[in-house]
Amino acid sequence: MKDLIQNRIGFMQGRLSPMVDGRIQAFPKDHWRRELRDAGQIGLALMEWTLDQEGLRENPLLSSAGRAEIQRLSSGFGVIVPSVTGDCFMQAPFYKLPQARESLLYDLEAIIQACGSLSIKYIVFPLVDAGRLETPDQVKDLRAGLAGVEPLLRRLEVGIVFESDYGPQELARFIEEFPDDCFGINYDIGNSASFGFRPEEELGAYGERVRNVHVKDRLLGGTTVPLGCGAADFETVFSALLKLCYSGNFILQTARASDDDHLGAIRRYLDFTLQFLTRKA
Repeated sequence: MKDLIQNRIGFMQGRLSPMVDGRIQAFPKDHWRRELRDAGQIGLALMEWTLDQEGLRENPLLSSAGRAEIQRLSSGFGVIVPSVTGDCFMQAPFYKLPQARESLLYDLEAIIQACGSLSIKYIVFPLVDAGRLETPDQVKDLRAGLAGVEPLLRRLEVGIVFESDYGPQELARFIEEFPDDCFGINYDIGNSASFGFRPEEELGAYGERVRNVHVKDRLLGGTTVPLGCGAADFETVFSALLKLCYSGNFILQTARASDDDHLGAIRRYLDFTLQFLTRKA
């Protein structure tokens, strides 16, 4: 049972590398190969890939040669890439940039194609920070753009999962407008804690649409902190997911190591999450 659960725990690409330009999350272009090796050595089975708008076309995921190398290293080190976090969609949201809309939607199609070729199941689409939905027109433009890629998502069996700052009922209404076979929700434990949302209310409203979970802790109204040091109610979250028979993955999108021992930090966060999940199993 423990091995089966551990195979559902992964980490956010970049968390095993030095920060890029002081950012907590960015594609580690100089270290991504080593990360796959290190992850395999500490027993992590999964890695969620990261895409930034800057340098998007140079990301290995977007070239055939790069995908071949990803596949080779993934197989060699036993670390699967089941999902991609599209920070690029937050950094350059097509529904807010009409002058670049066509080009950005072309990029989205290329990303879906790339994910399909590597059997990557989910693309996390952040509707937070610069990507948050602020007007009805933005919601309308988002839906219209994504409707155009639905056939491609179905054909390649790739899903888009939204990460949102909407409250429970608002997010439940929002996701109802999208077909279940192509769209779902990425539940971020830390973000919800920071917003002051109640996990039992959130997961009661839309839990059946959750397809991916980011394991993170944040202070109420504040920043990311080590697991167990913030406002996240892990007891309630994991109990609610268990009741929902959630069978998806848990991705460690955790605080960076203050002493630069990124491998040691991820190992501690893995143990934290694994112990909790095995206690709930």
